[in-house]
Amino acid sequence: MLSRVLEPEVMDTPAEALDYDRMDHTTVNRTFVTDLLDVCPEAATLGDEYVDVLDIGTGTAQIPVELCRRAAGVRVMAIDLAAAMLNLGRTNVEVAGLIDRIRLDRIDAKQLPYADGQFAVVISNSIVHHIPDPSGVLREAVRVLTPGGLIFLRDLLRPVDDGQVAQLVGTYAAEANDHQRQLFEQSLRAALSLPEARELAQDAGLPRESVRQTSDRHWTLAARRD
Repeated sequence: MLSRVLEPEVMDTPAEALDYDRMDHTTVNRTFVTDLLDVCPEAATLGDEYVDVLDIGTGTAQIPVELCRRAAGVRVMAIDLAAAMLNLGRTNVEVAGLIDRIRLDRIDAKQLPYADGQFAVVISNSIVHHIPDPSGVLREAVRVLTPGGLIFLRDLLRPVDDGQVAQLVGTYAAEANDHQRQLFEQSLRAALSLPEARELAQDAGLPRESVRQTSDRHWTLAARRD
């Protein structure tokens, strides 16, 4: 197994944000939302009140936009620490016509300014590999969940060797530019292994078995708070 090589915690230059936003995340984002709705039926229907969702590390808000398009009963608080990402995210939300259901804010996920049990659902896609010690982020995510609320996190899985890194970059970033391929490779090398992700869940009071490998490059944590 490759050793973990950390990357910058915050991608906060306009060039990084634009390159990230222009990468083709369509399939990954649609799959994320499909898998989320499969385990979160309360978000799939419009009830008397909205289901409040917190998206940690929203980037340019592509997943909240996809989620709100497909689930009329949710509204999303989307947070990130990168101002450049959020600037593009606000544009994406406005273009999608969802400013009434998606709010964006610059927040450090390690110190959430929200009350205990404030959100029915907490989601995150690909934030864990950006955090040197993600245990604090996961504990905060669990803290702000309502009892019985769902936490749904997905992130990259660290490859076992350099050959697998090259294979994944060649498969999933073949049409990307050099900088985008570099970002993807750095993210793979900064990701957790499956045992590390399961230990992270256990330390936050969640079952180890709530973390599963869900693709050739992803692990997913899906669990309800007691």
